[in-house]
Amino acid sequence: MITNRQLILPYAAPYFAYVGIAGIPTEYLPHEFSYILRLIAVPLILCWTWRWYCPLRGPYSPLASILFGAGAGLIGLIIWIALLAPFVSPGDSTHPWSFNAFLLRMLSAGLLVPVFEELMMRGFVFRLALQWGQARKHNEKYPFHIALDERSINDVEPGKWSWSAVTLSTVVFASGHSMQEWPAAVAYGLFMALLWIHKKDLITCIAAHAVTNIALAFYVFSTGKWHYW
Repeated sequence: MITNRQLILPYAAPYFAYVGIAGIPTEYLPHEFSYILRLIAVPLILCWTWRWYCPLRGPYSPLASILFGAGAGLIGLIIWIALLAPFVSPGDSTHPWSFNAFLLRMLSAGLLVPVFEELMMRGFVFRLALQWGQARKHNEKYPFHIALDERSINDVEPGKWSWSAVTLSTVVFASGHSMQEWPAAVAYGLFMALLWIHKKDLITCIAAHAVTNIALAFYVFSTGKWHYW
């Protein structure tokens, strides 16, 4: 059995590679080159780590999950904009992005981010927290040690959940966003957890996340409300 400790690197590597590249100042790495680098590096890492990931499929048809997720993604867009609006203003926005930079960011947000974020948050963190909670429930002396070194998130039944798993995964998800995005990120994290519980697969979560990000990009570009980005 591959333990959760051994799975930390495969699940975390794409996430931190993306964040690491994004953290390079634009004076050293302009937006266009930053996103090109992310679009090259992250898929290569995902290809290397894919063998260790839990199944994306659940008990239902993948096509049905994708279609359901797409519809849910539009609801997610409404949630995101509604909860972000009170904390941003047009004065917060920078100059509009160039078309090339916009396109590269949209591709990145729509094709890469949903995959590695859902694998990391609902695939790993959520299930690790679930197994940690189960060990605590059974009064294990070292529950986190048990969850980390004697369990594998790949053994978690699709759709299995607990309040601690929902809470911890949502907090970790929100922490990866700016402070002004926290209310929207918390709500969106809870929404993604609900999709996992209801549809019992990660395909739905990935599809919803992708549609939300792409729809947000089109909304920002068409309205000029760059402060939402």
